[in-house]
Amino acid sequence: MPFFELLHKDKNSHARAGVIHTDHGDIETPVFMPVGTQASVKTLDQDDLKKLDAQIILSNTYHLHLRPGEDLIAEQGGLHKFMNWPKPILTDSGGFQVFSLGLQKEKKTNGGQGKLVSIDEDGVTFQSHIDGSTRRLTPESATEIQHKLGADIIMAFDECTPDDATREYTKEAMERTHRWAERCLERHVILSETKNPSRDCHPRESGDLSLLDSRFHGNDTKRGYRQFLFGIIQGANYQDLREESAKFISSLDFDGIAIGGESIGYNMEATANILDWVYPIIPEDKPHYAMGIGLSPTDLLTAVEHGVDMFDCVAPTRLARHGLLLVGRAESDTYRLNIKNAGYTKDTRPIDAACACSTCATYTRSYLHHLFAAEEMTALRLASIHNIHFLLNLMREARQAIKEDHFMQFKKQWTSA
Repeated sequence: MPFFELLHKDKNSHARAGVIHTDHGDIETPVFMPVGTQASVKTLDQDDLKKLDAQIILSNTYHLHLRPGEDLIAEQGGLHKFMNWPKPILTDSGGFQVFSLGLQKEKKTNGGQGKLVSIDEDGVTFQSHIDGSTRRLTPESATEIQHKLGADIIMAFDECTPDDATREYTKEAMERTHRWAERCLERHVILSETKNPSRDCHPRESGDLSLLDSRFHGNDTKRGYRQFLFGIIQGANYQDLREESAKFISSLDFDGIAIGGESIGYNMEATANILDWVYPIIPEDKPHYAMGIGLSPTDLLTAVEHGVDMFDCVAPTRLARHGLLLVGRAESDTYRLNIKNAGYTKDTRPIDAACACSTCATYTRSYLHHLFAAEEMTALRLASIHNIHFLLNLMREARQAIKEDHFMQFKKQWTSA
């Protein structure tokens, strides 16, 4: 059985419906992945996520490396057992978080490197935001950490350049990302084969990277399940660099292709352009993952229209914790309402009349307004349940629309005045 099955392509767009097969379960695409940064989706527990029918969640390599550490998690049987989550997990490489440290201090003058981060050809040296200790990540160590965490899908270590970096620096960072991608892939194969030896020599020993083929991907007999590695396209907002990066990453034997960078998910006009540039290049038979999309329901639909199968974002739970609840266009042009507003004090309607989540089925806007006003922790959980359900259900409806070849009509219902 292939890792990814493309089931149907919408006749009027690049939207695709498919299935990703992992040993912890199948994932129907397009799919929104709730983010559990520190092995926990904020304010929710795993029973909540099961009831919401989340197919896969994302955890953060950088944060779990710093606390509690990949060795402790590995000793306890890997991330699935550690957090008691039986379904698929994706871990990022930690690259975005590491480079974000630099952006917090000094964004532009030297390509995004700041006082907390030092980038060289071999990897990145940085200071922990927890205790200030000096840490280092390389393509090899980032891959090793993710193997110890044991996620089903892991990401190559890349350099995420800011949008306003110079073209010269963006090209340099992109080419370094490409070299790191080869090193991540090589290390992934070696680690997988170590658990299930199947050939005479390793690619580093032979110098033959053609040995890095899918026969050796995901052989994890130690835990009894496979791990799959995705490469990441960079190049900021330069079309020729994005196309060059798409060609290079697609030429390597990754299991999936991700599109990264500062614009993705934060500037949807630029995101749509970037997706248009790379779509004709990246393989059709591999899942396409746009990293960090989910601030608005329509952002997901735009990504789906452009051929994206997977996306993640912290926004749904972050918005929920601030009392910002997702609703349909008929309720608000911004697709959200602020339940803290005094106008909801006596409002006995559910958050969204069309929503079937347990929060909407059980509680009124008036009650939620009261919980936030009283600073009750229950408010954060009920709001998060609603926002996560809202996006998961949107993707269920999108998958059905794709299969019936009316995705663009479905999207128009969300975006038309």
